[in-house]
Amino acid sequence: MTAINTILNIIKVQSVITKKFDGLSLHGLSLTDFMILHILSQTSGNRLRRIDLAESTGLTASGITRIISPMEKMGLVVKEHNDRDARVSYVKLTAAGDRIFKEATVTAEHIANKLLDGMAVTDLLIFAAQLKSLGGDL
Repeated sequence: MTAINTILNIIKVQSVITKKFDGLSLHGLSLTDFMILHILSQTSGNRLRRIDLAESTGLTASGITRIISPMEKMGLVVKEHNDRDARVSYVKLTAAGDRIFKEATVTAEHIANKLLDGMAVTDLLIFAAQLKSLGGDL
């Protein structure tokens, strides 16, 4: 298989996974919203600089801004400003965002388990290592 076929298959698998995770809409979330909440829930203080959040998700800074705005309106996250440097702003998970994230995690785990059903644990560990080498390091 050529390198381009491998990359195209990765993109196809991403589309399949995204469709499967449409079930998160029951919680008012997209898969990207869920990923952002997941990342924030794993950080100290449940907050990250916008630029770090962009890097963690693989999105651009402007992409993060477009995604975060509706999440702010829903009360899932808030913006925090840095008192020492006005150029720096943070995205912080709210209590409501944490509650919805925890509820959505039950749905996400069910979907993920269904998607990966039948894969041996050793294969999953190898696959996770391969994804990490491509930048999948959540």
